[in-house]
This record gives sequence, structure tokens and C-alpha cells, in this order.
Amino acid sequence: MTEQERAPAGIDPTVPSVARMYDYLLGGKDNFASDREAAARILEISPNGKEIARDNRAFLGRAVRAVAELGIRQFLDIGTGLPTQENVHQVARRAAPDSRVVYVDNDPIVLTHARALLATTPDTIVVNGDMRDSKAILDDPEVTRHLDLRRPLAVLLVSVLHFIADDDEAFGIARDIREALPSGSHLILSHVTAGVLGSEDVGKGRAIYKGTTSGGLAPRSREQIAAFFEGLELLKPGLVETTAWRADGPAELSIDGPAGAGFLCAVGRVP
Repeated sequence: MTEQERAPAGIDPTVPSVARMYDYLLGGKDNFASDREAAARILEISPNGKEIARDNRAFLGRAVRAVAELGIRQFLDIGTGLPTQENVHQVARRAAPDSRVVYVDNDPIVLTHARALLATTPDTIVVNGDMRDSKAILDDPEVTRHLDLRRPLAVLLVSVLHFIADDDEAFGIARDIREALPSGSHLILSHVTAGVLGSEDVGKGRAIYKGTTSGGLAPRSREQIAAFFEGLELLKPGLVETTAWRADGPAELSIDGPAGAGFLCAVGRVP
């Protein structure tokens, strides 16, 4: 089957998708040649790309488990990406079988795969939505039927806000979500940094992502990423690298490997 035949209507498989690039970096198979080629160019700039993708995914699982253990039973995952191992609903339902999950994405391939996977999964739905209009997501009838937004929930913005190149827009998305969350809710967020990359390499990476479905990339500083959590109480250990957020054991701690971009993450609680 050709890639054109595999692609859903309205999808140009020659344009790289950040969701499919991430799938490739995680070792998945739901990607096209354009995605693999773009990811390979990123790996030339940041050779640790596969490692930070894996570590970011592991952080997601630990964070979901942590907030579930604190009593959270509602999860809203915005910009969920393609289904892979240890998805939010799987981690949450192991910790608390009564957990309810909403996945939100606007990539047609993500929606198709997620709906097929979750067709027989109880208390989990997939909604078409764009994080650039977070208010519309929170007002979506499918979301409000499935989740009680008057009660504490966890909102996930994992590895997505760096695809909003405009700082004001990115901070506005986080602010709108924070302000809408009731007391006791949690924001789970991770974000790329320049790491050890110089300005020339950062510029090359931006140029690659400009040609993807995201239209851009904005690595941000620790201070900028901390601002996404303004007014929230950070769970220990605070804002740290993904490998340092409550690692389960020595195997999850940082090891010597290829250098490149970095990832910071945190979980904030609404007072």
C-alpha cells in the first residue's frame, strides 16, 4: 500500500507531522517517510532526540500515577499524540479503575487511531480540539458530559506548548487552563529547552519544525517554563529534567548518552 493510500482524506503524507515524528522517535510504526526524514534531520542536530522522547513519555506515566494516588479521577490530555504504550488511561485505570479520561487532538491520523484503540475502552473518549482554543475545549459538550469540570481534574500539556512559537499565545493557553481549573486540580506539563545546543543549531531545528504541521518550535528557558505554573503549588521535586521527576529507580536516572536538547517538567496543584 502506498503512503498516499494509507493517509486519511485531507492528509498530505509529504508534510511531516509532529505527532508522527514523535511516534517514530518512540519506536512506533504509524509514520510516513516525510516524518522519518524530518526526525532524522532533528537527530543530526540533537542526537539525544530518541532518549528525551522516551524519558518524556516515562515522566507522563509517573505523573499520572502520582496524581491518581492523590485522589484525581479525571484526566484531560490535550495534544495527546498517537497512541503508544502506557497511555494515560492505562496508567490511570491501573492506579484507580474508576478514572475517566478525555484525549484531545486535532490531527486526523491521531483521532482515527485513538478512536479505533478506545472503541471498547470504558470511561475514555477522544475529542477533536485544538489547544490554541483551550476555552473551546473546556466548553466542548463531549468534554463536559464526560468530565465534571467543577471537581478536581488533571490537565496534561505534555510536550506540546513548545509547538506554539508565539510566547504570548503559549502563556495565554496555560493561563486560560489554570484559571478554569477548580481547587485541587493539577497541571502536568513538560517542555523542550535548548539544552546544550547553541543558537545556530536551535535555528536549524526551528527551520525543520516550521515545515511541519505545527508550523514552528520554541525551546524556552527554565524561567519561561516556570511561568506556565504561575499561582500553582509545584509537587516535589519541582521543575526538573524529566529523568529527575520521581524516578522509580536508578534505571530511570540520567545516564551518559548523546547530548542535545533538554526537557523540563513539573506538576502543579491549584490551591
